[in-house]
Amino acid sequence: MLRSKRLEVVLALEQRRENEALDVMAQARQYAQQQQQRLEELHRYQADYRDQMRKSQQGVVSVSRLQGWQAFIAQLDQVIQQQERQVSHALEVLDKRRQDWQQAYERRRGMARHIDACRQQERRDWDIREQKQLDEASGRAHARRRLT
Repeated sequence: MLRSKRLEVVLALEQRRENEALDVMAQARQYAQQQQQRLEELHRYQADYRDQMRKSQQGVVSVSRLQGWQAFIAQLDQVIQQQERQVSHALEVLDKRRQDWQQAYERRRGMARHIDACRQQERRDWDIREQKQLDEASGRAHARRRLT
């Protein structure tokens, strides 16, 4: 069996690894997008809540109600900070998964190039053998003509 044919098994394995890495990267991208959307929702909710708080402050507001609003805003700030950390972590994971996929992609491409080089060498070897056989056949035919 030709070396290039044997290496196709390795190429198929590298292709499978690349596809798996691509799937994992897609999942990480989706998770990062979900976390980013959640952060944006929290920012919108906080902005809406602040607007409602400002509108309701048009009149007289009790101190306890104002303190309650401020406490809730402080809690929202903490939740937003926590979500920002989640987004940051998700983006780090996505970057790592992208690097993993890039490495798998490069390994698969390298194997494909190696197989192509093997095929070219096999063709050159075959051409050399074929030419040698033709030369030998021609030499035998020429020798037979000289004998007859």
